[in-house]
Parts: sequence; structure tokens; C-alpha cells
Amino acid sequence: QVQLVESGGGLVQAGGSLRLSCVASKRTFITYGMAWFRQAPGKEREFVAAISRSGGSTYYADSVKGRFTIARDNAKNTMSLQMNSLKPEDTAVYYCAADTLGSAIAGDMKTYNYWGQGTQVTVSS
Repeated sequence: QVQLVESGGGLVQAGGSLRLSCVASKRTFITYGMAWFRQAPGKEREFVAAISRSGGSTYYADSVKGRFTIARDNAKNTMSLQMNSLKPEDTAVYYCAADTLGSAIAGDMKTYNYWGQGTQVTVSS
């Protein structure tokens, strides 16, 4: 079992920044592909960003490219999402996800087998 705990959500004005963190419970974190997804009220969960096990490859949804940065620190079992130039449409619950089987496709939610509980991000206009 892998536990993922997100933190860092909150309320921010449009144009502001937030930094989300996700801490994994196991030191095998270095073997996991990781990603962030989000779900806005009344909408399906959608891909935000993903990062390879080494951190050498990153992937972003077009809607956040150039504004968000995903990173990981394998020594601390943590992943982060730096969110800049936030917009009201970024309002959602943000989830971190882990692929412990080595089979994830970056933007495909179904290929991640562990999920955090989510952290709320609200961007006011």
C-alpha cells in the first residue's frame, strides 16, 4: 500500500501563485511515475501534469503549459506542483497520483493505481 498526502491548496486571487506538495509513504517512491490531476465541480477529472521516475521527463496539459511546473525530490519522497498566473478556471480539487507498476501513460488517469485524497484550490476573480 502506498499513501499519498497532498497539501498546499487554498484560496488565491487570479494572477497569484500556489505550490502543492505530495508526500509518498514509501521509499520506493523513486520507482513511481507521478502525476497531478484535477477535478472541478460538475466536471470529469482531468490531467494536469506528469513526471517520470527520474524527473527527467515532464508532461503538461495545454491549459497549464507555461504556468505550472511539476517537480520531484526522490530523496524526500515528494512531488510538487508550482502554479503561477492562476486563473479562476484552475479552481478544482487537485489530486496526486502514482503509478507503481511502471505502466502509466502520462495523461491517462486509468493507468495510475494510487491516489491522494485531494487538496482544494480556489482562484477568485
